[in-house]
Amino acid sequence: MTQQRIGRTPAESRERWPELGGRSRAAGAPNVVVILLDDVGFAQYGCFGSTIQTPAIDRLAREGLRYVNFHTTAVCSPTRASLLTGRNCHAVGFGHVTERLAGYPGYSMRLPDSAATVAEILRGNGYTTWAVGKWHLTPSYETGPQGPFERWPLGRGFDRFYGFLGGSTDQYAPELVRDNTPVSPPRTAADGYHLSADLVDESIRQIRDLRAVAPNRPFMLYLATGCGHAPHQAPAEWIERYRGVFDAGWDAERDRVLARQIELGVMPPGTRLGPSNPGVPAWTDLTAEQRRLASRMMEVYAGFVSYTDAQIGRLLDALEATGDLDDTVVMLCSDNGASGEGGPEGSVDEGLYLNDRPQRTEDGLAHIDELGGPRLYNHYPWGWAQAGNTPFRWYKQFTHAGGITNGLLVRYPGGGAPAGGIRRQYHHVIDIAPTLLDLTGTAAPAAVRGVAQQPMHGVSMRYSFADADAPGHRHTQHYEMWGNRGIWQDGWMAVCRLQPDGAGAFPPQRPPATLDELRWELYDHRSDPSECDDLAEREPARLRAMTELWWAAAGRYDVLPVDNRARAERWPADPPAPPGSDPARARFHGPGGPYERGVAPRVAGRSFRMYAEVTIGDATAPGGRPRGVLYAVGGGHGGYCWYVQDGQIRFEVAQSSVQTETVAAPFVVAPGRHRLEVAVDAAADLSARIMFTVDGAAVGGGSVSRLLKRVPIGSGRTYVGHVMSSPVSGAFTAPNPFTGELHELVVLPGPPAGAAPAVQRETADAEMREQ
Repeated sequence: MTQQRIGRTPAESRERWPELGGRSRAAGAPNVVVILLDDVGFAQYGCFGSTIQTPAIDRLAREGLRYVNFHTTAVCSPTRASLLTGRNCHAVGFGHVTERLAGYPGYSMRLPDSAATVAEILRGNGYTTWAVGKWHLTPSYETGPQGPFERWPLGRGFDRFYGFLGGSTDQYAPELVRDNTPVSPPRTAADGYHLSADLVDESIRQIRDLRAVAPNRPFMLYLATGCGHAPHQAPAEWIERYRGVFDAGWDAERDRVLARQIELGVMPPGTRLGPSNPGVPAWTDLTAEQRRLASRMMEVYAGFVSYTDAQIGRLLDALEATGDLDDTVVMLCSDNGASGEGGPEGSVDEGLYLNDRPQRTEDGLAHIDELGGPRLYNHYPWGWAQAGNTPFRWYKQFTHAGGITNGLLVRYPGGGAPAGGIRRQYHHVIDIAPTLLDLTGTAAPAAVRGVAQQPMHGVSMRYSFADADAPGHRHTQHYEMWGNRGIWQDGWMAVCRLQPDGAGAFPPQRPPATLDELRWELYDHRSDPSECDDLAEREPARLRAMTELWWAAAGRYDVLPVDNRARAERWPADPPAPPGSDPARARFHGPGGPYERGVAPRVAGRSFRMYAEVTIGDATAPGGRPRGVLYAVGGGHGGYCWYVQDGQIRFEVAQSSVQTETVAAPFVVAPGRHRLEVAVDAAADLSARIMFTVDGAAVGGGSVSRLLKRVPIGSGRTYVGHVMSSPVSGAFTAPNPFTGELHELVVLPGPPAGAAPAVQRETADAEMREQ
């Protein structure tokens, strides 16, 4: 190597340039593409037996490997944490989703610096890294417009980010972030916008831009789609492709899919269907109208998956066009089993599930022609989720096979992954990061940025690429989700369900008094992968040893304490507030936002008051009477909005896409400077009285039958003086800025609903007077 020499002049010196641009392709570093789907079950790819057409995913199977004994963590955030770090989810603080944080190590929702992501490691070895799509790994109290950003994608190893921070979002009006800044979608649903296509457009753009300036630099793309999480939304023409396809129902679909799985070699001959889950009716027991609605909901879901598959196909074609495809490790899987969160009848709006509201067939029938479109946040019935997890039992959130078993596709012809193979070795999502490091020739570092690293808990799957019969490198794996527990050991699975009465609803309404009341089940997955024969009574010694092994793993990997509380207790009314914030008062100095749900004032499920100092212009001026948003939280799928329409003050509650209530004051605000106030007094049942005042004088009000218990995860942003994307009210379109001058707006949250209303009003009145 040429030695650098510094002399008095260039003639007396010798240059040596630092290495620029990272490693080159010639050094043998493949590109990495990891595609993570959401709530797509084991049996919802064509190459795994599904009726749903997925030619791009099937191409990965045809040109690569199918891992049919691959497992995840039963819900989204923990799987993502494990995938990116190679560690067990509780050991890196992700025992559940980011919104369900708790003050215990395994539930902090803070990826520790001692668990570097695979993106951090690869970027430190010359890779360009991109995260596109769903993140859901930032604690809610760190999602504010000023960060801190250490646990946003750019703080965890990605050079660029384009996607959404939360657990779900509207596919037509998503709550997008570019790098560290909220942005609006580039188009609207009316212009043909859909998030799946936008995410792949962004991925292709980043790849082409890199290749234009650095044709030999390796890259990592982490593409996490919103498909097939609710809302199930897709272009109408894709939904119509499935008209009538599912009319035979979910029972017939399970039979058909299992036969196809055996034919394809995905499941071995003799595999039986797991017992039907409690609460799932036989298709023949449904009324004709119930069958019509359920069929349509599945058609929508299938169109969603197929449309997203087509976008994946565009990405593969783009990689082929740049000459990168065969030099790229492509991995694709889902984050958990198919979701039963639509309940027995399905739902036109997932916000109903989150707010403990009944989901009725008549609601779905009234809006059947809108399913899959931009208005609704629909989710199919759990009978289809059961079919989507064929041949397994239960769903997402459960540690039975249906909740944790997912198909994994691996395409890498340059790395010894043969075309068309099936692999049956037991593997877990924690094995992806070690596999990528192995394939890229990258050692797991002992320290990253000066922080000593936890050992990776996963193992590389590379040993299985060339040898379908190679002995598996995994011997145990523990599971816990919502108090459900499980442990696998050399082909045996012990599993314990928290719901004691067998009902399908989850989390439980009536938990056991103690964990010791719960019964463990035992299955031999080598001969009974679908968990039909419970061997707990016949193998008591084995079961006892495995449950003891689970408790040992729970202590070692920060699983404890096991949360066995009822549903109402699990979601804290007052989770941690952002550092430096005042939960009792929030002051906005003029228009602002969006503010992510974790840092905005807490107004769901409680009484609260707001006042705004405004100046109203002359109603005869251009624009006419004052109008526009004062304060809004959420969107058209659920939220609150305080706004002015034609000079009239209004407060609107959207309990869901199809359930809204509006209270208006019979009063027109005159030009000049005013103090506008709204008081929301909630009763224990979340009914509420709404009162308006202008300059201290009451001007009217009314009541609503029910406030929101929780703002929907996918549309939870707060805005002051305007809105973005999908507005709460159908009376206007975004951005609907306030046409007067908004000097200041103050929010005074009260205690959760159920506290004495008189006390809440007295406290709020006193704080108002202090202002």
